[in-house]
Amino acid sequence: MRFEDVVRAALDELPPAIAAGLENVAVVIEEENVDDPDLYGLFEGIPLTEGGPAAGGLPSRVAIYRRPLEEDFSDETVLREEIRVTVMHELGHYFGLDEDRLAELGYE
Repeated sequence: MRFEDVVRAALDELPPAIAAGLENVAVVIEEENVDDPDLYGLFEGIPLTEGGPAAGGLPSRVAIYRRPLEEDFSDETVLREEIRVTVMHELGHYFGLDEDRLAELGYE
């Protein structure tokens, strides 16, 4: 299992309505967040509910962090699910959802 392939699969499996709403957002894989090495993912940018990134401007960014996910979830099936949840959680921030709403949806 390649980490990149699992992240790509999580993106490929997005519900069509969510996938269609993704504009000007980059999803990248990094080893870890230098400021918070235990973080699984991070959204950086302007949520769509606040105007989102301007067309032609720098995209919003979702980082998925390999090291903490792989260290915390050694079982491949569980790791795949946690990557999916992390991708959905960070994209939820892109769409303007707060932590409470993401928890209600099961993406905490």
